[in-house]
Amino acid sequence: MSADSSQATEEISELSYEDARDELVGIVARIEGGSASLEESMTLWERGEALAAHCKAKLDQAQQQLDRAAPGAGDEGTGSQTGQAGDERTGSQTDQAVDEGTGSQADQAGDAIDEDDPADD
Repeated sequence: MSADSSQATEEISELSYEDARDELVGIVARIEGGSASLEESMTLWERGEALAAHCKAKLDQAQQQLDRAAPGAGDEGTGSQTGQAGDERTGSQTDQAVDEGTGSQADQAGDAIDEDDPADD
């Protein structure tokens, strides 16, 4: 890992969930807009992946705090025990928040990048 990527990872770890999500949404928009070069798109993609992982970690941490704060409510409210009610409350809403920046839009952008990747040939 280079010093630049280590510094970027450290910088991302200091971001709030909201700041990381907003930056991720901006990255997806730039990649989808098609104005970035291939090299820039790859750099943006890598940062987007790191931001998405950071957002997921923040959401997982929040879920753990909710699970600890409401012991015994896991069957119907927190999603910790794979209950359908838990999936409705925490799974789809939190996943949707991250997916706004990383879901099908980012997957499509990644597919476009993958198609042009000479390493795959």
